[in-house]
Amino acid sequence: YFSEEGIYEPDKESKMVALTFDDGPGDHTDELLDILEENNAKATFFMLGENVAAKGADVIPRMIELGCELGNHSYDHPNMAALTPDEMKNEWHRFDEKLKELTNVERTHYARPPKGIFNEKLLEVGNELGYRHIFWSLAFVDWHEDKPRGKQYAYNELMTQIHPGAVILMHTVSPDNAEALPDFIRDARKKGYTFKSLDELVQEADGLFPIFQ
Repeated sequence: YFSEEGIYEPDKESKMVALTFDDGPGDHTDELLDILEENNAKATFFMLGENVAAKGADVIPRMIELGCELGNHSYDHPNMAALTPDEMKNEWHRFDEKLKELTNVERTHYARPPKGIFNEKLLEVGNELGYRHIFWSLAFVDWHEDKPRGKQYAYNELMTQIHPGAVILMHTVSPDNAEALPDFIRDARKKGYTFKSLDELVQEADGLFPIFQ
């Protein structure tokens, strides 16, 4: 789905896919970055401002150094669709301000609402402020930090659901994801998939559908 406000699947024909991680920085973020570096793959981290404040000082510069993209997942994970426009702006801007304190990044441009809850007003306000909402087309239950289901569970979910143009959503709190990611990257590449940044997928989408620029 394409629009100037949000993207779910940039290109259903291409075997390009994008890795995205929500809710971090979390306990497994360093491990995930190690895996991405070892496998020459990039990802976008949609982080929470409160987690950036608590855990971001060391890990976010490394994300930038590895060429990963930084996304805005709000400051403290509210239902964004239930907020007033001013409250929406405050969530995004507080995140950006905290990020700027720790890095030389002026602001984020990709946003993802907590739990994927959105309405027309949220997309409209975000678009006016220069945020493009990125949703996902592949996800599974992986956010229960205290209920791991094992490497094979995450690997199977990823491999059975992967499809051309997939925007893959995982959570940084899951040990399952960190354990499964190396095998998933390897075996997806064997099937012809390439791991691209969101910038690359969005540029592809805009090139295919210039009406939405």
